[in-house]
Amino acid sequence: MNYFDLSQKFNDTTENQEKDIFNTLFIAANKLQTLFDSRIPEVSLKQFMLLSTVRHLEKPLTFTQLGCLLGCSRQNIKKLAESLKKKGFITIEQSPLDSRAMCVCPTEKADAFFQHEFAPYQQELQYLFAVYTEEEIAALFHLLTKLYEGISHLETVAAGRQPAEKISVEIKERKDKAENE
Repeated sequence: MNYFDLSQKFNDTTENQEKDIFNTLFIAANKLQTLFDSRIPEVSLKQFMLLSTVRHLEKPLTFTQLGCLLGCSRQNIKKLAESLKKKGFITIEQSPLDSRAMCVCPTEKADAFFQHEFAPYQQELQYLFAVYTEEEIAALFHLLTKLYEGISHLETVAAGRQPAEKISVEIKERKDKAENE
């Protein structure tokens, strides 16, 4: 059985489609990580995501801030950062705002990696999106942005900051409004 056969079993109801979307997120992440980790030398996909993120920041962020941004713990960021530091891709420096906090800063080796070693793989990433039209890319971008809003709802309920019933009412109201437009 392949993914397409499996997904056909889930297309009969909205609830089943939601289940399939949830499963697909994990399957896609696993497949991308396996591909990336087997093809890109020197860094794992998770190290790459941290390195790519710190390169694009206007100012250095702490382990805790990066954990919030990337959806993992401070400890995970610290472990990834230590590995990248050993490889010479980053430095770990004291935060100028909090002497107890440490920030991650990219090095020139990180820039060189993205300009030279990673460049051929950047071109290969085009194959991932070759199946989409420009309109579909825009729609997917929009929908993934909305996915983060849904994740925020899950985090709010899981942390007990708001009862699930209140968020359920808000979601129903939003769906009703969208259907009426």
